[in-house]
Amino acid sequence: MLVTLVQLHSIAGNSQRLDGGAMFGNAPMAVWRKWCPPDEHNRIGLACRALLVRETGGRTVLLETGIGAFFEPAMRERFGVVEDRHVLLDSLAAVGVTPDAVDVIVLSHMHFDHAGGMLAPWREGAEARLAFPQARVVVGRRAWERALTPHARDRASFIPALAPLLEAAGRLEIVDGEHSEVLGSDYSFTYSDGHTPGLLLTRVATPRGPVTFMGDLIPGAPWVHLPITMGYDRFPERLIDEKREMLDRVRAEDGWLFFTHDEHVAAAKVAVDGRGRYSAIEPQSDVHWL
Repeated sequence: MLVTLVQLHSIAGNSQRLDGGAMFGNAPMAVWRKWCPPDEHNRIGLACRALLVRETGGRTVLLETGIGAFFEPAMRERFGVVEDRHVLLDSLAAVGVTPDAVDVIVLSHMHFDHAGGMLAPWREGAEARLAFPQARVVVGRRAWERALTPHARDRASFIPALAPLLEAAGRLEIVDGEHSEVLGSDYSFTYSDGHTPGLLLTRVATPRGPVTFMGDLIPGAPWVHLPITMGYDRFPERLIDEKREMLDRVRAEDGWLFFTHDEHVAAAKVAVDGRGRYSAIEPQSDVHWL
């Protein structure tokens, strides 16, 4: 089945500059700097891009919220967040969507660079609050459990205030199957464990072919190359196996990969050459499909 769409938009959130070596794992700098030229601090530019689905029936679905502007200034500097305003809210306004008009938000996982945009911008002395007052929130069960009981290795990647706010709002759906009751059968999920437990990858059927939000399984076009993983990944070898399976599926169905962290490419298709090397083709700098 196809979701009856009015529009499909890539939505820019706050951008980051992070250490290129961390983002490319064990790939040598001489290799990755050709894809993502670093600054004088060896940091590369990263997007925090969301995908907006506007359905004929009037429902508005947002896949992810990016890092947002919840950090206080010192932490914003530490994690390389470029803008001090909530860019996602500005980008949504540019396509005519207000925060209270977002009906459903899907989070691939609860790391702050994917879920931080759930929160209103930081203000000195103000308590954290949700930026989307009406939205139902869909998150995978194991990703949710990881946020509640993180490992020492990734504890700093979570926002302590966020889970209690989502629970208190009473609009949370925790999923562990292929579909969500809130979203219905036109949206489907697969799960990945190489980056973080239960990473939720959302597939949306559209007239241009299925679009899969890749989250941190494949954060951008350079990471389509199978051996390339991040230093942040828990199990790189498992991630590579999961990535191959996903790329084969997307290629077989002539679908699209949607990238959250690629500074220049929002979506692409998949190709495999005679040596079995995967690559991103037909790159789209933005998605504004009617």
